Amino acid sequence: MKRIALFVLTNVLVVVVLGIVASLLGVNRYLAANGLNLGALLGFALVMGFGGAIISLLISKPVAKWSSGVRVIDQPSNADEAWIVETVRKLSEKAGIGMPEVGIFEGAPNAFATGAFKNSALVAVSTGLLQGMKHDEIEAVLGHEVAHIANGDMVTMTLIQGVMNTFVVFLSRVIGYAVDSFLRKGDQENTGPGIGYMVTTIVLDIVLGFAAAIVVAWFSRHREFRADAGAAQLMGRKQPMINALARLGGMQPGELPKSVAAFGIAGGIGQLFSTHPPLEERIAALQNAQG
Repeated sequence: MKRIALFVLTNVLVVVVLGIVASLLGVNRYLAANGLNLGALLGFALVMGFGGAIISLLISKPVAKWSSGVRVIDQPSNADEAWIVETVRKLSEKAGIGMPEVGIFEGAPNAFATGAFKNSALVAVSTGLLQGMKHDEIEAVLGHEVAHIANGDMVTMTLIQGVMNTFVVFLSRVIGYAVDSFLRKGDQENTGPGIGYMVTTIVLDIVLGFAAAIVVAWFSRHREFRADAGAAQLMGRKQPMINALARLGGMQPGELPKSVAAFGIAGGIGQLFSTHPPLEERIAALQNAQG
């Protein structure tokens, strides 16, 4: 219920903020005189901004299974699988969430959690991680992923992405109309958008899209620290999570599909666009944490 309320509130705030800014800058009057309905544009931007993000969230679990080749453990076939399922069950009970589906996928060391709802999520670990880590380290990684679910990170990331998408769609079209109107000043024959609008909108969709990706990645890096701390809290001690991160630093983490990369135990490209902080920073944050 809280997440639904947050979603509705976020949508309302976006509309209000954009409306106030446009009114203060006189954009509303200017665009109305040039044939652009600002209210319709706000609605369009919201639909475009949140539509894709919400759909991605709703289909995140089946897409993750398909794209990563996850084999869901319905009935454990050996002692290791039984231990993984039981460990996730124990951690989920401590975190106060429903039992997620548990799966294994082939590949280099990595793990991820995904799903639209806290009580019907998916936690998956790679064969490389299971083979390269000790049991308490694997438990810490599983705790990290369960913490992501308990923190509602999938929904929060969707909201952040939706807000940023909305700003990109809205601003690119407002600026596109302004540029087009300036270029076509005095042209009384054509009332629809011209080439200036088309080119400006496309360019700004790309440029502002990169800027939005930087903001989303920044938020993602911060929630990784929370998930690390959550794993330590679930286990009652932080050393296993520290050891898991240190061991991961000596491995070559596997790449995850783009749809779940932000929810892996490690990943990201470049400093600005990385969804995860450097492992050294995460280890230092845990070492400096109280308890």
